[in-house]
Amino acid sequence: MSESLGNVHGSVATDGNTGWKRFLAFIGPAYLICVGYMDPGNWATDLAAGSQFGYRLIWVLLLSNLIALLLQSLSARLGIVRGLDLAQASKHAYSRFVNFCLFILAQIAIIACDLAEIIGMAIGLNLLFGLPLVWGISITMLDTLLLLFLMNKGMRKLESFIVSLIFIVGFSFLIEMFIAKPDIVEIGKGFLPNELTGNALYIAIGIIGATVMPHNLYLHSSLVQTRKIERTEKGIRNAIKYNLWDTTIALNLAFFVNAAILILAASAFFRNGYHQIAEIQDAYKLLSKIFGNMAPTLFAIALIAAGQSSTITGTLAGQIVMEGHINLRVAPWLRRLLTRMLAIIPAYLTLIYVGGDALGHLLVLSQVVLSLQLGFAVIPLIHFTSDRARMGKFVIGPWIKGLAWVFAALIIALNVQLVVQEVEGWVTSGAVSPIVLYGLIMPVIIAIALLLFYVTIRPLLFRTPDKANDVPHGIASAVHEIERINYKHIGIAIDFSKNDWESIRHGVMEGGKNARYTLMHVVETAGARYHGTQVMDMETQSDADNLQKYADEIRSLGYDAYAHIGYGSTGTAIAEIVKEEGIDFVVMGSHGHKFLKDLIFGTTVNDVRHKVNVPVLIVKPQPK
Repeated sequence: MSESLGNVHGSVATDGNTGWKRFLAFIGPAYLICVGYMDPGNWATDLAAGSQFGYRLIWVLLLSNLIALLLQSLSARLGIVRGLDLAQASKHAYSRFVNFCLFILAQIAIIACDLAEIIGMAIGLNLLFGLPLVWGISITMLDTLLLLFLMNKGMRKLESFIVSLIFIVGFSFLIEMFIAKPDIVEIGKGFLPNELTGNALYIAIGIIGATVMPHNLYLHSSLVQTRKIERTEKGIRNAIKYNLWDTTIALNLAFFVNAAILILAASAFFRNGYHQIAEIQDAYKLLSKIFGNMAPTLFAIALIAAGQSSTITGTLAGQIVMEGHINLRVAPWLRRLLTRMLAIIPAYLTLIYVGGDALGHLLVLSQVVLSLQLGFAVIPLIHFTSDRARMGKFVIGPWIKGLAWVFAALIIALNVQLVVQEVEGWVTSGAVSPIVLYGLIMPVIIAIALLLFYVTIRPLLFRTPDKANDVPHGIASAVHEIERINYKHIGIAIDFSKNDWESIRHGVMEGGKNARYTLMHVVETAGARYHGTQVMDMETQSDADNLQKYADEIRSLGYDAYAHIGYGSTGTAIAEIVKEEGIDFVVMGSHGHKFLKDLIFGTTVNDVRHKVNVPVLIVKPQPK
């Protein structure tokens, strides 16, 4: 079956290493996960908690970190044992319609996360360089290129980049701790649970409800599969053990960052009588007043790093849910661009119609949207990892299962309460018209609640076997006796480069002197695109002459060869020639583009491959 994140699946070797080297080979996936726990969407709740209640709510951060540790370890276990990510496992357990609904909800959650990262990045650039918010939002489009570059360099390079951003965030707040000089004794008291009432309860709900990002559960179950392990009981147990250490270390770093934001707010604002700081911009300005220029600069740098790292992992999660739930694959740059555009639109509209001061409220709204989707990731995850028939010896024990259900119920209850409070606020303030509220929003909330109930009950009442049609590419059929295929008409793509000789050589080797050969070249000038066969510019005439020379030389060797010029888009023109000439086999040379050239000039080979119904042989030029 198709692997999760197939381009990097099993790409990091772990066998052959011992001791620390073996441990370090597994380190990485959880660091991509932990950035979701320190993204700009979490900063507002941490700032509000510290400024209003000092160090009192640190224990809530610790509790949320323990919940995250348990659920992320279950996600890693699912990926290691079953070789499926959470979206793929859901496709096995639920119907196509339910999976489509789960995909839509997961996609909305990823867009909401992306929205938080866009806003955080724009605010960080505004604070650090004075860049207008609208320009900062526009610049966030460029991370598409950064992601493609890192993915082409391999999983280890991507992980190293993310770790470096986490280091920047952590180092910035470590220095800020020395500047702020927090009260160590009061910090210790903050780890002791205390009663939550009124606004403290609301902020605690925000902290816990926004901690476990649903896309992180999808992502972790896939990223652990980038490690190549022995599929034995010992190999799987070792992988689970090392990934647990990876998860523990990474999430503790995320806890340190969130606790540092809260402690900074408590030391800088609560202690100085500023008790209503929830906006990131306000925190920046007050830091400047209290501690000078260094602290706010580090604060802005950390904000930019957190936003950039989170947006990269959100893209990977988007690829996983799309391929896993509905088996749809698109180019990574296109999927990134689509997600970013859908997130940028509400940010632009907010700036245009409300102003930059409302971006903080938009951050809170993005967390509310996230809360609606969380149960649809957590509940299936618990079902799948507690299924003895599929997990075998690696099924979670009753204590872990019970604790996971308690945490799931707590998260869902708190998130439901958060949604209810937001709806009540809309009703009281009149911010949303009754027609929209009761005609659109409430029916959607009820439908989502019913879907959540179904997702929870379905695996308990019915067991759905893994079917052949659940795997993306079906089951391999038996291979019988292989006979030689004699192609009668072979098309050879010519681009007047070093590829031509290899393409012609492979073509004639395939067909011999009994086949007919059509040499194809496409003129891509602006004139050719608009005027087609009527164009008579110098490039077209030169290409036609050169192509005819190729055909004449091949005929002189005893082969039946002809030249055919196409016009306009290369992939489309070649496909038209193949259909017009009745070609039954195509030979093409690979252009050797990488990353940026592929993005700018396109990938002709893939374009042709999807537009023709005949075999295509890709020839790579041999080094001289």
